[in-house]
Parts: sequence; structure tokens; C-alpha cells
Amino acid sequence: MKVRTISSGSKGNCAIILCNETNLIIDMGISYLALKQSLEENSLSFDNFSGVLITHNHKDHITGLSSLIKKTDLNVFIPREMYDSIKNSVPEDRCVFVDDEFSIFDVKIELIHTSHDAPYSVGFIINQDDKSIVYVTDTGYINRKYLNKMVNKDIYIIESNHDEVMLMDGPYPRFLKERVISDTGHLSNKTTAKYLKKIMGDKTKYVLLAHLSEKNNTPEKALEAMINEEIDKQAKVLIASQYEMSEMLEV
Repeated sequence: MKVRTISSGSKGNCAIILCNETNLIIDMGISYLALKQSLEENSLSFDNFSGVLITHNHKDHITGLSSLIKKTDLNVFIPREMYDSIKNSVPEDRCVFVDDEFSIFDVKIELIHTSHDAPYSVGFIINQDDKSIVYVTDTGYINRKYLNKMVNKDIYIIESNHDEVMLMDGPYPRFLKERVISDTGHLSNKTTAKYLKKIMGDKTKYVLLAHLSEKNNTPEKALEAMINEEIDKQAKVLIASQYEMSEMLEV
């Protein structure tokens, strides 16, 4: 299994998961042309992919979805409860409605129900054979039920959105600060580090910190929080970028 973020942050989110013959796109918060170019740089095309997974309906996660659907044959795999919130971007006949556990060919996927200020939001545990990748962003917290399912995975792509001090001392108006720190907001560096401390195991090889705020965080602050919990001693810790593809992670 391989994974790479194409873009990660408040201006657009997209990642690719490569599982031999079953390849997936997670979120389409960038333009069709931007993703097409990125795929070409990876010697890939849309014909190499089996479907699209969507976390939720915010613009930075679906802005390019309508164009993708019009210009490719790819279907979108979503829980039925999400459809009303993205129906302006994808017709119903291009959706495959899924349960909390489903398969796309030989890849098994479990939904992680997240807590965000969107009508319906999810993350994913993506499994192939004995390898697994967790993908969780845009959530105020992770329910214990799902945290238990996330234990000892090979790769964690997880939100590390803000440094709490930077957020509170920063330029956001009070209502926006309260939104970010709420149970339907975003994970702070410290919270993410504490979650990782609980769930990482002997299998864990990589942690890719995602969806960093440009105004309320820095890569250095995010890494510092991981070092404080000794996450860096258990796995290689990397930072996903808004403007550049991440390293291709492989397990």
C-alpha cells in the first residue's frame, strides 16, 4: 500500500491511496486540472483509479468534485446520509452508497464517524491484506469507539490543525476561535499527539500530520507537540503541505 497527499489544508485537500490494482482518491478539494497534473507526475491517470472517497461537503474537500465526475467515469463511495450535502456536485447515479464497512475489490474500508460542523462527516480505515492506513481530518474529537478501531495501524494521516496558543493569540475573531476549538471543530497539535500516543503500535511506520492551519500553526509547532509525546521515537513523522505533494509513504 502506498499513500500520498496531493494537497492538505484549508485551501484544498486531496490524497491518493495506491493498493496494487485498486487505487482510490480521497477528497477532491482541488481542481480537476491540478489533480490531473499531479497524477501525471506520479505516472498515473484517472483510468488507474477505482473510485473516490469523500470525508464531508466543505468546499476545501469537494470544490473539484463536479468537474471530476463530468470528465471521468469514477464513482463516489459515500454513506447515503452524506448525499444531500454533496448532491450539487455529483448526481445520484454516480454514487455508490456504502455501510460503515464495505469493500472496493480487494480493499476493505471502515468508516470513522467524525465530529465536524458539516451535515455528515467521516474518516477512513483502509485495509488491504495485513496493511492498513488511517485517514482522519476535520474533527473536534475522536469517539472512543473509533479510537479503539484505529489501534496499531501502519500509517496514520491525521489532522494536527492548530497550536492552541497561536490560535487564541491570533487574528481570528472570537466566534471563529470558539468554532475551531469546539467538539465540532479541529484537532489541536497536543490533542493529536495524545491520541497517537494511545493508538500507535509495533506496526506503525509513518505519521503524516495533515490539515495544518496557515495562521494558527507551523510545522515546527506541530512537530514539537509530537516530540513532547515521543511520537517521533515510535514512527517517522512528516508534515503534509498545502502546496506540495507529500512523500510517497509505502508499507
